[in-house]
Amino acid sequence: MAFPVELQPRRKPRAGAAWDVLAVVAAGGTLGSLLRYGASLAWPGPWSTLLVNVVGCVAIGVLMHVITELVVAHRLLRPFLGVGVLGGFTTFSTYVADAVHLVFDRQPAVALAYLVGTVLACLFAVFVGVLSARSAALLFQRGDR
Repeated sequence: MAFPVELQPRRKPRAGAAWDVLAVVAAGGTLGSLLRYGASLAWPGPWSTLLVNVVGCVAIGVLMHVITELVVAHRLLRPFLGVGVLGGFTTFSTYVADAVHLVFDRQPAVALAYLVGTVLACLFAVFVGVLSARSAALLFQRGDR
């Protein structure tokens, strides 16, 4: 049974794709993925994925604070760095695959701890990134006086 016309959502016509945004996201994603791949070669296994995700989340916290509170950023900076580079660098799909491998290696308790611990560590890392950027900005402002 379909919704009556009056209850159906009104949709605005979709604008054309912003090709410049798609291009910077793709370029940033390529760079971030290459960095993550390099980290996985240097230190293979689930702990590399955890480290990459935590470091990436700290960087996301710093970036989001800087571009939303401290500077007027170019409109392509957030898509390039936030979605592209850091989105390509962090990897929650590999995190799930790592947990599955731990289960298949007969380490379900480690897998569960890894799943929960990664999410908690990454949320805390974003908070630390924002707090660090805020604190650094306050220190620099005090130094200008």
